[in-house]
Amino acid sequence: MRMRSWKARSKRALVAAALTTTVVAGTAGWTVGNEQQPLTGPPPGTHAWRADHSLGVRLPDPATASPTRIAAFFDRLSTAQRRELVARHASVVGNLDGAPVALRYEANTRFLKAERAREQARSADPGLTAQDRERARALIVRYGELLASGRQILAFDPRGRGQVAEVYGDLERARHVSVVVPGSDIDLTTFDRSKSVYGTPAGMGRSLYAAAGGRTAVVAWVGYTTPVGLGPDAATGRLAEAGAPRLARFTQGLTATGAPRPAVFCHSYGSVVCGLAAPRLAAADLVVLGSPGMRAGSVADLHTDARVWAAKDDSDWIGKVPNVELFGLGHGEDPTSPGFGARRLPAEQAKGHTGYFTPGTDSLRAFARIAGGADSAGANRTTGART
Repeated sequence: MRMRSWKARSKRALVAAALTTTVVAGTAGWTVGNEQQPLTGPPPGTHAWRADHSLGVRLPDPATASPTRIAAFFDRLSTAQRRELVARHASVVGNLDGAPVALRYEANTRFLKAERAREQARSADPGLTAQDRERARALIVRYGELLASGRQILAFDPRGRGQVAEVYGDLERARHVSVVVPGSDIDLTTFDRSKSVYGTPAGMGRSLYAAAGGRTAVVAWVGYTTPVGLGPDAATGRLAEAGAPRLARFTQGLTATGAPRPAVFCHSYGSVVCGLAAPRLAAADLVVLGSPGMRAGSVADLHTDARVWAAKDDSDWIGKVPNVELFGLGHGEDPTSPGFGARRLPAEQAKGHTGYFTPGTDSLRAFARIAGGADSAGANRTTGART
């Protein structure tokens, strides 16, 4: 009897896996040849940082020192010493979780200007191909946009497809903090694209900040290598496994500098990252939307003390993808299913896969209440019905 049950479950899983492939192929097709290499390890410039003894002390290793230890290190430095480190190691300080927020803004401004100057030189280099010079010109424009007055860049890494984090609001004084984690097709160039605005981390972050009425600071975080298109990267957890420690460390860095534990909003493939990061995530709330699964069978499997919320609009194409995890393919149980145990959020007014943060929707209103620290956001844990 037990063997027949096991065979039945295996058969259902194989059928679901096959259906997953069929749905993806029929929806948009597998993206071939776009396997991404995840960016891992410490910030650029770490080698020079490790070799620097100019302050007469050993600098904390970005690869091994905890954000709490890094915060304590900067607390012991004078203003002049902090500025010296920014001048000498902008690329490290700007991406160092646990470093003071204002110092990271200053360091990333310096690092962006240095990278823009480097690309300006490349754009006129006759030794480069026309394609390389054109890419350099595009990066000059991109870095100029990020350097615009009023922008608060909390992280910037030009390696690979590029990574960035931007803050909306006063992160140093906010009573509540939120972090937005995006899904596929997001990098330095698409972070704040004009197409499908509310599917970008910048658009989601700005919309949430406005809806919360300034009661919270919001960080749009692109600190991991996202999948490109619908293909093996999106259907497996490989990139999420590489991104999860980076997200966990980022949230730990926020709390190490005195910020409250954030509400973390995870869209699409970003919810896979959040699910894997959950046991180490310094979060008060974990909100997933348009999720293909979190690589967990239930809230209990996430091993987190954060409140877990889930939203999915009926028109979201993600609902057509079977929730299965087999041989590394698929991401498991639907977080909005009653058996998962998350608090179901309303999303009747959201449209499609990228409509959850659209102004005026019930989903955004619920998100804003969570971001503002509300105990209830119009959800019910067991039935998914609005209260």
